[in-house]
Amino acid sequence: MKQKIVMKVQLSSEKCRTKALKIAAVAKGVSTVSIEAEKEHVVVIGDGVDAVDLAKSLKKKLGSGTIVSVEEVKKPEEKPAELPEPIQWASSYIHYPQYPTAQYYYDGFYRW
Repeated sequence: MKQKIVMKVQLSSEKCRTKALKIAAVAKGVSTVSIEAEKEHVVVIGDGVDAVDLAKSLKKKLGSGTIVSVEEVKKPEEKPAELPEPIQWASSYIHYPQYPTAQYYYDGFYRW
């Protein structure tokens, strides 16, 4: 089950941002990490990520780290692509066999 974890972290400098990215990136099960700088949020998406453990490690290294939300990521439903109906054309050419199919009788045997 993929989940999206949003955490509030104090990102006062560029060094804090890079630390937060490094800490979140090495956590087990993380697939993507992003930072929303204007809200000071770190967004982590992954499969089987322990949100509490991640919050503890961010709090230990950066001094603050609280969980804002944890939600399941659902894939959008994909509609099957509608294929256009093929156009059927009537054939105006009559196909005859390439070779004649007559039977010939030679020396008491039928041969094709």
